[in-house]
Amino acid sequence: MLMVDGISLRCEDVQLIADRRDVRVEVAPEALRRAGDSWRLVPELIARRPVYGHTTGVGANRDQPLDAGTAHEQGRRLMRSHAGGTGEELAAPLARAMLLVRLSQLAAGRAGVNPRLLTALADALTLGAIPRVHRTGSIGTGDLTALAETGLALAGEHAWASGSLPPVPFDTGDALAFQSSNAATIAESVLGCLEMDRLLRASHAVAALSFIALDGNPEAYATPVHEARPHPGQVRCAAELRRLLGMSGTPLPGKRLQDPYGLRAFPQVQGPALDACQYLRDVLTIEINAATENPMISTETRDAYHHAHFHTAYVAVALDRLRATVHHVAELSAARLGDLVEPTLTGLPAFLATGPRGSSGIMILEYVAHDALAQLRQAALPVTIGTAVVSRGLEDHASFATQAARAIHHAATAYRHVLACELVAATRALRMRNASLLDLPVRLAFEAAAAVLDPDLTDRPLSADITHAAATLNALAEV
Repeated sequence: MLMVDGISLRCEDVQLIADRRDVRVEVAPEALRRAGDSWRLVPELIARRPVYGHTTGVGANRDQPLDAGTAHEQGRRLMRSHAGGTGEELAAPLARAMLLVRLSQLAAGRAGVNPRLLTALADALTLGAIPRVHRTGSIGTGDLTALAETGLALAGEHAWASGSLPPVPFDTGDALAFQSSNAATIAESVLGCLEMDRLLRASHAVAALSFIALDGNPEAYATPVHEARPHPGQVRCAAELRRLLGMSGTPLPGKRLQDPYGLRAFPQVQGPALDACQYLRDVLTIEINAATENPMISTETRDAYHHAHFHTAYVAVALDRLRATVHHVAELSAARLGDLVEPTLTGLPAFLATGPRGSSGIMILEYVAHDALAQLRQAALPVTIGTAVVSRGLEDHASFATQAARAIHHAATAYRHVLACELVAATRALRMRNASLLDLPVRLAFEAAAAVLDPDLTDRPLSADITHAAATLNALAEV
């Protein structure tokens, strides 16, 4: 069971709900109480002051007072008019993650919605009811189309992709508050962040295997070196390499005075990516527990506040930063792959080939890796340098966090392929060297890779090896 209280949801909880359908979701009693208090305050507020979306239209219609005779219809009209998404539909895991994020935000208790909406979202997750939601329609200032379609499904006016719930009544102000969120974008960002986190952790093990295959110089990871410039991610990376390689005390000199950058500069390049991933996780942890609804209904001050929490600049910038830093890390992986096919660095045949002279071995892996690296380079381009002006000029800036969230998944897929190519090469080199890893923690990574990679070293298709290596990276993240 997952208890949602609007305060303590973790990114891992979002991943859990995305991956599994057998989790019972409930709303904490204190969250339902907060939501109820906020909902009961709304009639008092709109009786004494204008409140956006409750007594007025929305967007550029904010100055248009609602007619008393039609105000009760405003919510349904709002959802119907905003349910204009297009393109492919959200996959079920992402849709479940979106529902959970929206539930957690509403559980913060400042939306002014009827508590039955919170219960309905929990029931949908428990029963496997997934709304039919289109991906295209958000620019990082509220997932209006996605949440309008979700609201209409809950209200019984829109089709469910799977399962269903009895229709849920929407009060006059429920629709605007329900749509006032970036839950789909946040959910996709969380899943992308955790995927990148797994790959970055796996890259420590892959780099350690390459280090052994290349007889790397351990001085680059020595504790005194990184104490002299202690960036958190850099220090963490160097410590991980020392742990995986069993380094303690003063390490023995390496084969070379200085290694190529792929080995020597790994902590300095991996470090910023680790820091960026941690920063994004911190931002998203705030977002999934945040009250984002405009207006915010405060029971503490018994007032409504009009604001811009719908703007996701923090998320967009953090996503851009992570993709950019991971691109640099992937470049080092491709560089190490180039080192692994070089006889002067490995002492092995060119391209780790066996058989007759002129055999190609793993020559093709460099081409595959650089194709994937080029795709990652495109996915790493910043989205935050653009903006949009909509709603008759009133909404004159957009973060495009939604597009940044989509790009993180493209970047992760490409990075996984780059790492997979390096893993195939490093495993092959260690097999050819018959290297002993008996006392090293990284031995577990080698065994995991060796268990799925074909030991045949003759010239043959390597597509299956790349696929198996890519799938094994999740296990390497836990070594």
